[in-house]
Amino acid sequence: MERRNFLLQSGIFSALGIGLPFAPSVFSPDEPLKPVLLPPLTPLQHNGGMDIRIWVRSSMTNGLYSNVECAVAPKTMGPPPHYHLALDELMYVTEGTASILIGNEIVHVQAGGWHLRPRLLTHTFWNASDAPLRFYDMYFNQPFEDYLEQIFHQLTEENGYPEGSEKKNTAIGALNEKFGLIFPDDAFAQRNNIMKEFGLQ
Repeated sequence: MERRNFLLQSGIFSALGIGLPFAPSVFSPDEPLKPVLLPPLTPLQHNGGMDIRIWVRSSMTNGLYSNVECAVAPKTMGPPPHYHLALDELMYVTEGTASILIGNEIVHVQAGGWHLRPRLLTHTFWNASDAPLRFYDMYFNQPFEDYLEQIFHQLTEENGYPEGSEKKNTAIGALNEKFGLIFPDDAFAQRNNIMKEFGLQ
Protein backbone atom coordinates (compact mmCIF):
# COMPACT_ATOMS: atom_id res chain seq x y z
CA MET A 1 0.00 0.00 0.00
CA GLU A 2 2.89 2.36 0.75
CA ARG A 3 4.24 1.81 -2.78
CA ARG A 4 0.87 2.67 -4.30
CA ASN A 5 0.62 5.84 -2.21
CA PHE A 6 4.10 6.83 -3.31
CA LEU A 7 3.23 6.28 -6.98
CA LEU A 8 -0.02 8.17 -6.73
CA GLN A 9 1.78 11.13 -5.18
CA SER A 10 4.67 11.12 -7.65
CA GLY A 11 4.93 13.66 -10.43
CA ILE A 12 3.59 11.62 -13.34
CA PHE A 13 0.51 10.42 -11.48
CA SER A 14 -0.20 13.93 -10.23
CA ALA A 15 0.20 15.31 -13.72
CA LEU A 16 -2.20 12.73 -15.11
CA GLY A 17 -4.86 13.47 -12.50
CA ILE A 18 -5.54 9.76 -12.12
CA GLY A 19 -8.56 8.59 -10.17
CA LEU A 20 -10.57 5.41 -9.99
CA PRO A 21 -11.00 3.41 -13.20
CA PHE A 22 -14.32 3.21 -15.02
CA ALA A 23 -13.93 -0.44 -15.95
CA PRO A 24 -13.26 -2.84 -13.07
CA SER A 25 -9.68 -2.54 -11.89
CA VAL A 26 -7.39 -5.48 -11.29
CA PHE A 27 -5.42 -3.53 -8.68
CA SER A 28 -4.59 -5.63 -5.64
CA PRO A 29 -3.11 -3.53 -2.80
CA ASP A 30 -2.23 -6.63 -0.77
CA GLU A 31 0.14 -8.04 -3.38
CA PRO A 32 3.59 -6.47 -3.81
CA LEU A 33 4.62 -5.43 -7.30
CA LYS A 34 6.95 -7.92 -8.94
CA PRO A 35 9.68 -7.16 -11.47
CA VAL A 36 8.88 -7.86 -15.10
CA LEU A 37 11.43 -8.43 -17.87
CA LEU A 38 10.28 -8.14 -21.49
CA PRO A 39 12.72 -9.36 -24.14
CA PRO A 40 13.13 -7.27 -27.30
CA LEU A 41 10.96 -8.11 -30.30
CA THR A 42 11.08 -7.04 -33.91
CA PRO A 43 9.05 -3.86 -34.51
CA LEU A 44 5.33 -4.38 -34.98
CA GLN A 45 4.15 -4.23 -38.62
CA HIS A 46 1.01 -2.37 -39.70
CA ASN A 47 0.06 -4.95 -42.38
CA GLY A 48 -1.42 -2.25 -44.59
CA GLY A 49 -3.64 -0.72 -41.90
CA MET A 50 -3.25 -0.58 -38.15
CA ASP A 51 -2.36 -3.19 -35.54
CA ILE A 52 -1.52 -3.37 -31.84
CA ARG A 53 0.70 -5.57 -29.66
CA ILE A 54 0.35 -5.68 -25.90
CA TRP A 55 3.59 -5.34 -23.96
CA VAL A 56 2.56 -4.73 -20.35
CA ARG A 57 -0.77 -6.03 -19.07
CA SER A 58 -2.53 -4.52 -16.08
CA SER A 59 -2.37 -7.92 -14.41
CA MET A 60 1.46 -7.73 -14.53
CA THR A 61 1.47 -4.49 -12.50
CA ASN A 62 -1.35 -5.17 -10.02
CA GLY A 63 -3.61 -2.97 -12.14
CA LEU A 64 -1.48 0.19 -11.97
CA TYR A 65 -0.30 0.38 -15.57
CA SER A 66 -0.38 -1.21 -19.01
CA ASN A 67 0.82 -0.38 -22.50
CA VAL A 68 0.51 -1.38 -26.12
CA GLU A 69 2.61 -0.87 -29.23
CA CYS A 70 0.70 0.44 -32.24
CA ALA A 71 1.76 0.43 -35.90
CA VAL A 72 -0.10 2.58 -38.44
CA ALA A 73 0.32 2.43 -42.22
CA PRO A 74 0.96 5.62 -44.21
CA LYS A 75 -2.10 7.80 -44.89
CA THR A 76 -4.23 5.87 -42.37
CA MET A 77 -6.96 7.24 -40.11
CA GLY A 78 -7.38 6.17 -36.49
CA PRO A 79 -10.69 5.81 -34.62
CA PRO A 80 -13.48 8.39 -34.72
CA PRO A 81 -13.01 11.24 -32.23
CA HIS A 82 -13.91 10.04 -28.75
CA TYR A 83 -13.21 10.62 -25.07
CA HIS A 84 -12.75 8.46 -22.00
CA LEU A 85 -14.66 8.86 -18.75
CA ALA A 86 -11.83 7.54 -16.58
CA LEU A 87 -8.76 6.76 -18.69
CA ASP A 88 -5.67 8.93 -19.18
CA GLU A 89 -3.38 8.03 -22.10
CA LEU A 90 0.28 8.82 -22.57
CA MET A 91 1.75 8.32 -26.06
CA TYR A 92 5.43 7.93 -26.96
CA VAL A 93 6.19 8.00 -30.70
CA THR A 94 9.08 5.80 -31.82
CA GLU A 95 8.81 6.09 -35.62
CA GLY A 96 7.18 8.60 -37.94
CA THR A 97 4.82 11.40 -36.93
CA ALA A 98 1.47 11.08 -35.16
CA SER A 99 -1.14 13.70 -35.99
CA ILE A 100 -3.53 14.16 -33.07
CA LEU A 101 -6.79 16.02 -32.74
CA ILE A 102 -7.22 17.05 -29.09
CA GLY A 103 -10.32 19.17 -28.54
CA ASN A 104 -10.26 21.57 -31.50
CA GLU A 105 -6.47 21.60 -31.88
CA ILE A 106 -4.29 19.46 -34.13
CA VAL A 107 -0.77 18.66 -32.92
CA HIS A 108 1.96 16.65 -34.62
CA VAL A 109 4.16 14.41 -32.48
CA GLN A 110 7.42 13.34 -34.08
CA ALA A 111 9.52 10.30 -33.17
CA GLY A 112 10.97 10.79 -29.70
CA GLY A 113 8.03 12.99 -28.64
CA TRP A 114 5.36 12.39 -26.02
CA HIS A 115 1.68 13.37 -25.86
CA LEU A 116 -0.67 13.22 -22.88
CA ARG A 117 -4.39 12.85 -23.54
CA PRO A 118 -6.29 13.32 -20.27
CA ARG A 119 -9.72 11.88 -19.70
CA LEU A 120 -12.84 13.77 -20.86
CA LEU A 121 -11.02 15.48 -23.76
CA THR A 122 -12.22 14.46 -27.22
CA HIS A 123 -9.36 13.17 -29.36
CA THR A 124 -8.25 10.94 -32.20
CA PHE A 125 -5.06 10.31 -34.19
CA TRP A 126 -3.91 9.48 -37.72
CA ASN A 127 -0.84 9.05 -39.88
CA ALA A 128 -0.86 11.79 -42.54
CA SER A 129 2.64 11.01 -43.84
CA ASP A 130 3.94 8.65 -46.51
CA ALA A 131 5.98 6.74 -43.91
CA PRO A 132 4.88 4.23 -41.24
CA LEU A 133 3.95 5.44 -37.76
CA ARG A 134 4.75 3.45 -34.62
CA PHE A 135 4.09 4.46 -31.02
CA TYR A 136 3.45 3.15 -27.52
CA ASP A 137 0.27 4.09 -25.70
CA MET A 138 0.39 3.87 -21.91
CA TYR A 139 -2.69 3.43 -19.71
CA PHE A 140 -3.09 4.00 -15.99
CA ASN A 141 -5.45 2.29 -13.55
CA GLN A 142 -7.68 0.78 -16.24
CA PRO A 143 -7.02 -2.42 -18.23
CA PHE A 144 -7.63 -0.71 -21.58
CA GLU A 145 -5.36 -3.22 -23.30
CA ASP A 146 -8.23 -5.70 -22.86
CA TYR A 147 -10.50 -3.41 -24.88
CA LEU A 148 -7.96 -3.05 -27.70
CA GLU A 149 -7.19 -6.76 -27.78
CA GLN A 150 -10.84 -7.54 -28.36
CA ILE A 151 -11.29 -4.81 -30.98
CA PHE A 152 -8.18 -5.72 -32.99
CA HIS A 153 -7.75 -9.46 -32.47
CA GLN A 154 -10.99 -11.06 -31.24
CA LEU A 155 -13.97 -9.28 -32.81
CA THR A 156 -12.79 -10.22 -36.30
CA GLU A 157 -14.45 -11.73 -39.33
CA GLU A 158 -12.42 -14.91 -38.79
CA ASN A 159 -14.00 -15.22 -35.33
CA GLY A 160 -17.54 -14.69 -36.60
CA TYR A 161 -17.77 -10.88 -36.34
CA PRO A 162 -18.06 -9.53 -39.92
CA GLU A 163 -17.30 -5.81 -40.32
CA GLY A 164 -20.52 -3.77 -40.03
CA SER A 165 -22.58 -6.69 -38.72
CA GLU A 166 -25.11 -6.22 -35.93
CA LYS A 167 -23.26 -8.84 -33.89
CA LYS A 168 -19.99 -6.92 -34.07
CA ASN A 169 -21.61 -3.52 -33.49
CA THR A 170 -23.43 -4.86 -30.42
CA ALA A 171 -20.19 -6.32 -29.00
CA ILE A 172 -18.31 -3.06 -29.59
CA GLY A 173 -21.14 -1.07 -27.99
CA ALA A 174 -20.94 -3.25 -24.88
CA LEU A 175 -17.16 -2.73 -24.71
CA ASN A 176 -17.54 1.03 -25.11
CA GLU A 177 -19.98 1.12 -22.21
CA LYS A 178 -17.83 -1.12 -20.01
CA PHE A 179 -14.70 0.98 -20.54
CA GLY A 180 -16.36 4.40 -20.50
CA LEU A 181 -15.56 5.23 -24.14
CA ILE A 182 -17.82 7.97 -25.51
CA PHE A 183 -18.24 9.05 -29.15
CA PRO A 184 -19.81 12.51 -29.63
CA ASP A 185 -22.79 12.74 -32.00
CA ASP A 186 -20.65 14.19 -34.80
CA ALA A 187 -17.70 11.80 -34.29
CA PHE A 188 -18.08 9.94 -37.59
CA ALA A 189 -18.67 13.16 -39.53
CA GLN A 190 -15.50 14.60 -37.98
CA ARG A 191 -13.61 11.44 -38.91
CA ASN A 192 -14.80 11.65 -42.52
CA ASN A 193 -13.78 15.32 -42.72
CA ILE A 194 -10.28 14.52 -41.41
CA MET A 195 -9.90 11.68 -43.88
CA LYS A 196 -10.93 13.92 -46.77
CA GLU A 197 -8.70 16.82 -45.69
CA PHE A 198 -5.55 14.70 -45.26
CA GLY A 199 -6.22 12.10 -47.99
CA LEU A 200 -6.49 9.18 -45.58
CA GLN A 201 -7.86 5.69 -45.96
